Amino acid sequence: MSFTVYGKPVGKQRPKFARKYGSVMTYTPKETVNYENLVKISYPGGVKLEGAIAANIRGYFAIPKSVSKKQRERMLAGEVKYTKKIDSDNLAKSILDALNHLAYDDDSQVCCLTVSKQYAEIERVEVKLREI
Repeated sequence: MSFTVYGKPVGKQRPKFARKYGSVMTYTPKETVNYENLVKISYPGGVKLEGAIAANIRGYFAIPKSVSKKQRERMLAGEVKYTKKIDSDNLAKSILDALNHLAYDDDSQVCCLTVSKQYAEIERVEVKLREI
């Protein structure tokens, strides 16, 4: 099962807390909720995976406009790695949590996970899932 989530990759953010009517409420930040909904819409559906799952997640990030043409070519060729925010684990968390009850029963089924980040012309996340 392979699919692509187009748009700027968003990592899972920490929960936020707010005081309301004398008690503390916990909520998920709006940006995280919106991105997880985009992942759900991008998922092609079909068969729900069962058992152990291997996941490969590749995040593609925009090249800064300020870099030289030569540096840009190096970034696109993979010679310069993407080492900025977002963290790889937060990227994986946002994708895997969004697919709960959609691609599989629970993301605890994912026992083999590969996450990578790199520069590209078009921002996106490519996801490959398979039963192992």
